[in-house]
Amino acid sequence: MTSILRALLVTTAVSVGAASAFAAASNTPTQYQVDPALKAENVGQLRVRVSQACAITQARLQSGASEASLARSCDCYAGRTMRSLSPTELQAYRDTGLFNDTAREKALTALDACRLPRPQM
Repeated sequence: MTSILRALLVTTAVSVGAASAFAAASNTPTQYQVDPALKAENVGQLRVRVSQACAITQARLQSGASEASLARSCDCYAGRTMRSLSPTELQAYRDTGLFNDTAREKALTALDACRLPRPQM
């Protein structure tokens, strides 16, 4: 009986651990809500959003940098990224608020071109 109970506890612990690992490995933030305004914004407005998100993210990555000091580099990043997206990738961004896999590769290329560090995934 004790061995059955141990096996059950180990199985439960492994299941919970696996679920946590999958959640942590996901590219989608938990409790994420898509901003409904994304669907109606034009490419210029989306570029501004991407630039602002870049400045916030990069300020966290580069602990000594302010968002204002990152504006030029993030504008470079947002412009390159948005120009490189196909209509399908752009629509996926509008629908989800996140870059899909192919758009993410283009965004990483833009980070490199604009000399911004890549966030850890």
